[in-house]
Amino acid sequence: MAMDRTMNVGIIGCGNISDAYLKAAAVFSGIRIAACSDINITAAESKAREYGISAAPVDVLLSDDTIDIILNLTTPQAHTEVNLKALQAGKHVHCEKPLAIDREDGRKVIDLAKEKGLMIGCAPDTFLGGGIQTCRKLIDDDKIGRIVAGTAFMMCHGHESWHPNPGFYYLKGGGPMFDMGPYYLTALVNLIGPIKSISAMSAMTFKERIATSKEQNGVVLPVEIPTHITGILEFHNGALVTLAMSFDVWRHSNHNIELHGEKGSLQVPDPNCFDGAVRIARPGDDDWQEVPLTHGYTDNMRVIGAADMASAIRNKRRNRCSGELAYHVLDVMQAFDESSIQGRRIVLEGTCEQPAALPTGLADGELD
Repeated sequence: MAMDRTMNVGIIGCGNISDAYLKAAAVFSGIRIAACSDINITAAESKAREYGISAAPVDVLLSDDTIDIILNLTTPQAHTEVNLKALQAGKHVHCEKPLAIDREDGRKVIDLAKEKGLMIGCAPDTFLGGGIQTCRKLIDDDKIGRIVAGTAFMMCHGHESWHPNPGFYYLKGGGPMFDMGPYYLTALVNLIGPIKSISAMSAMTFKERIATSKEQNGVVLPVEIPTHITGILEFHNGALVTLAMSFDVWRHSNHNIELHGEKGSLQVPDPNCFDGAVRIARPGDDDWQEVPLTHGYTDNMRVIGAADMASAIRNKRRNRCSGELAYHVLDVMQAFDESSIQGRRIVLEGTCEQPAALPTGLADGELD
């Protein structure tokens, strides 16, 4: 593989999220989405025609020597199988979140990548957007001091009202924690550093849900995971953050993320987005003060993690959306479930490095 050339990317999984990746890829000269595949080859062929790329069955795509990176956009229940097959085929892998649906599967992926000398990466990459990178710079520049406390809320009434295929959200690997938790937890680790322990409680409010989306209106969806999870995250720096993730709430007015430091407080924008208002409050302020964004990448850039991986391979550095970071987030999410079931605080055995911040002043397409 020539490290000085554009790297070819092959997509596996041509569902709802693939359009965002395909549209944003044009920004980054270091990657080129060359082909796509899906268990439903008709879906792959349709996507290929739309974007002017080639389509192929999964096995054919994996055996293609011109493909450097596999972008795994399958549903969570298929992530481990596809990740392992891609690594066995000698491909670097960037995966949609979560990395896997349990620690055992996640560890298999991390270990195989290490054995093969390949890079593994995982969404979300929204924390590389201008909104959260501005927050990271404020924290790194000591504008609010050491973080001591915070809150994080993602609460809605599920995805069955709009998603064309919502059933998997209520199976193992889904739910508010495994679906939306990666955005919030990854953003928090990026801003504060790794998490030390979790104390949690959870509930399964409805044993089944009724889809009201156009495609599946009236379909009964069985629920096998908690749909309301709340708890306290203890970070290695000593910060305590209260987090609530729910598919059982009709409406709320809590801010997505607020962090409170020794010198001030910070409102962090929605970690499911790349932009958003950043506000700070310090002693003497009568109210929140909006801060101009210091970084770009504020559009829907849901391929920036794969582009950063290509840059990391070329420059022999750690990718910011690293497998290590994704495994730490997976570890935290599973610990929420364990803490709730066991009725005790769970201290994590592992940790990770805080991802490197993006520099300021980058032109579109630059990451170093």
